[in-house]
Amino acid sequence: MSEFDMTYIVSSIAALSGIPVRLYANGKCVYSRFPTPLPKDPFSLYSDEVLSISYHVGYFVTPLFHYYGVINAKGTKIVIGPTSQIMANEQELKELAFLAGVSKEDVPAFVNGMNGILRMPVETLLQMLCTMNHFLNDGEKLGLSDIAIFSDEQEALKSHVEERRTKRVYEEDRSGMPHNVLALENALMDLVRKGDVAALRSWLAEIPAVRGGTIAPDQLRQLRNTFIVAATLASRAAIRGGMREDDAFTLSDGYIQRVELLSDHSKIINLQYNMILEFTEQVEKLKRGAHSSKLVSDVANYIRHHLSESISTERMADELYMSRPYLSARFKKETGETLTDFILREKTEEAKRLLRWSDRSASAVAAYLGFSSHSHFIRVFKKYAGVTPNEWREQI
Repeated sequence: MSEFDMTYIVSSIAALSGIPVRLYANGKCVYSRFPTPLPKDPFSLYSDEVLSISYHVGYFVTPLFHYYGVINAKGTKIVIGPTSQIMANEQELKELAFLAGVSKEDVPAFVNGMNGILRMPVETLLQMLCTMNHFLNDGEKLGLSDIAIFSDEQEALKSHVEERRTKRVYEEDRSGMPHNVLALENALMDLVRKGDVAALRSWLAEIPAVRGGTIAPDQLRQLRNTFIVAATLASRAAIRGGMREDDAFTLSDGYIQRVELLSDHSKIINLQYNMILEFTEQVEKLKRGAHSSKLVSDVANYIRHHLSESISTERMADELYMSRPYLSARFKKETGETLTDFILREKTEEAKRLLRWSDRSASAVAAYLGFSSHSHFIRVFKKYAGVTPNEWREQI
């Protein structure tokens, strides 16, 4: 099959699916078609992992639950994505733009372009890949059960320590003892609601095995069903802890989509641990440094959704249907901390995370977080972290 034919196929797939498609030959992108314009292709963040897939059909799931599909045929690779059944929210897309190196003035165009990509369930994408593979690889017939899981994040989740902990919590006890689920479930969800990450880690290290009922005809379905129940309970507990409903449900839906693709028992067990931990961490962020109250949760949620902006207390007050002086005074009374200090402390915590997990410069982080200048960012960071951004990065 000629390169011209492959180019035609790639163009047709993009037009029909509404999802970006790329054609690679000898490790280089020789053609791409984007149904919506993107200032930069976010695929660059995951290209090494995706292009290393050597099976005829494979896929990769990103931390935002976007997925890329791959077909290897005739010495070429076709890469389709990103897509997702539920697209990331605006703040998450802004962070994705930051990580991909999109300039600040191009971020709105990037967010609009990502929102313009057709949303597609992963099962539909994989079925489309299998159909294409049938024609491109000499009539080979593959089904969803034949496609392996490819995710560096999932491989990282196979840590022996975490596997040992979570098996202790979630694997079924076959001893025939009575169920002990309710008490353990209540204790676990209480930690999620409180956002107590340290207590959660300690609790999971000592918890006895769960003796639950049988809710599926086989062990794989049992683990998946248990995971879905845990995701449902954790999302509700996080909402009671102050997490916004749409954030909690989106996170839960993303994890459930991912678990349905897994067939390795240890990966499901470890993914469940990390899912519960992430819900607890999200609630902890909402309550960090302050007393628990609806006002504090509302303020923290607002900040979380506007981290990449220069946050205005006036706009925040309008969003929360109160005057700025009243909001500032009530927040100070409830927390003992000024609203400005709370905002800058949260931005500092986000800066720490970005400095740790991305290779972007401190000046790029400052611009992304809406600071007026790099020098202002350094002063704020040193005030709340005790060291400069570069000194902090060298310490970790």
